[in-house]
Amino acid sequence: MSKSTKILMKVLNGKNDSNINFTDLVNLLIFLEFDERIKGSHHIFSKEGIVEIINLQPDENNKSKAYQVKQVRNIILNYKLGETEDE
Repeated sequence: MSKSTKILMKVLNGKNDSNINFTDLVNLLIFLEFDERIKGSHHIFSKEGIVEIINLQPDENNKSKAYQVKQVRNIILNYKLGETEDE
């Protein structure tokens, strides 16, 4: 299982949103083929076919903010991202 798949499972699990590394969340979105734009400390993600824009910012410990992890999870679930053809 790849690291991106492990992070995807951790995000979808939803039991420890405040303990997800910011860099891991960014890499997950890149793995899911989002386009990234950086402006200061803000990492802004968009993807064709997805209306929502994801704006992420690390906390002081380079962890993801729990509410932002929840937003990412909701987008993954709503658009069925990360699923393979045989699922």
